[in-house]
Amino acid sequence: MNIVNWTGILESLLFAAGDEGLTLQQIMKVMDVEEWEALQIIDDLKREYEESENRGIILIQLAGTYQLATKKEHAIYLKRLVETPAQSTLSQAALETLTIIAYKQPITRLEIEEIRGVKADHVLQTLVAKGLVQEVGRADGPGRPILYGTTKEFLDYFGLKGLEELPPLPDEKNAYEQEEADLFFDQLNPLIE
Repeated sequence: MNIVNWTGILESLLFAAGDEGLTLQQIMKVMDVEEWEALQIIDDLKREYEESENRGIILIQLAGTYQLATKKEHAIYLKRLVETPAQSTLSQAALETLTIIAYKQPITRLEIEEIRGVKADHVLQTLVAKGLVQEVGRADGPGRPILYGTTKEFLDYFGLKGLEELPPLPDEKNAYEQEEADLFFDQLNPLIE
C-alpha cells in the first residue's frame, strides 16, 4: 500500500504556482480533498518549514492565496543575488526578439509575434527580467497594448553608445548586410556570458 505524501504534493504545487500562489479552493480541487483535509495539509507543511532551521523557505498566506516565500533572515543574500549581474547567454529566440525591438521600437508584442511568426510572451518576460527591454508606453487602439523598447542596459551589454550604432537593416536585395547584422549580434552575444 502506497502512503501519499500530501505535504510533498502541496509543496510541488506551490512551487509550480510561483508568485501567483494557490487558493484553498484550488488546493482542494487539484488534490481532490475536503476543506478540512486541505487545511490540515497546509498546517503540516507550514509546521515542517517553521520547525526546521535548515530550510530557506516558509509557507505564507497572502491576499487569499498560499505561497512559498523566502525567510526574512536570508534577505541579505537574496539582495546580493539580485544585485549580481546575470551571466547567462541569450537564446536564439531572445536575440531575434531583441533585434526586432531594437530596430522597430516602440513595438507591441503582437507586432513582434507577426514578424517572428511565433508567440513572444516568454521571451519578452526574459528580456524584461534581464533589463534589456522595458515597457515604454501604450499604443493607441483597442486594448491599448504595451509598447516595448530597449534600455540603457541593452546599449551597455552590446557596447553601443546609442541606437544609431546598430548595423543598418538590410533590404531584400542585399543579403550581405543581413549576414552582417546577424554576425554583429552573434559576436556580441558572448559579451553577456
